Amino acid sequence: MAIKTISPSEAVELAAQGARLVDIRSPDEFRRTKAVGAESRPLDVIETITGGEPIVFMCKSGMRTSASADRLEGACTGDAYIVDGGLDGWQQAGLPIVTDASQPIEIMRQVQIAAGALILLGVLLGSLTTPVWYGLAAFVGAGLLFAGATGWCGMAKLLAMLPWNRRAAA
Repeated sequence: MAIKTISPSEAVELAAQGARLVDIRSPDEFRRTKAVGAESRPLDVIETITGGEPIVFMCKSGMRTSASADRLEGACTGDAYIVDGGLDGWQQAGLPIVTDASQPIEIMRQVQIAAGALILLGVLLGSLTTPVWYGLAAFVGAGLLFAGATGWCGMAKLLAMLPWNRRAAA
C-alpha cells in the first residue's frame, strides 16, 4: 500500500491519538524551526522506527518526504503518512511551531546566500572593471555544479567551520 498524504490538521488528529510526528530534515533545519511535538530523524540516517504506532513524516515543503515515500514507508513497522506541504503547510494551517532564532539559518541556505552574492559580485565587477572578475562567478558556478553532481559541497564545509555554526552544532 502506498504511503498516504494527509493534511496538517489530520496529522494533529493522528498525533492526538498516539501517532509519532517525525521530521526528516537535517539537524540544523530542525534546531531552528520545528512543529510542536516533532522528533528529529534525518532522512540520510533514518532506519527502522520501531513501535506499532502510526508515523507521520514531514520535511520543509513535502517534497523530500514525497520523493522518499517508499523508503519512509519501509522504515515503519506501523502505518505511515506524509504531511501535505510539510512544515510550510503546517505553519500555513496555523499549527504550533517552535522557533529558536538563536540558531543559525540552515547551512544550505547559507551556501545559497554566499554563492549568489559571490556570483553577483563577480558579474558586477566584471562588467564595471575588468572581465577577469567573471572568473569568480565561473568558479562559484563550477563549485555548485560539482556539489550537485557529487553531493559534496566545499562551501558548506567552510561555512560549517564559522563560529556561529560551530556553536550551534555543540
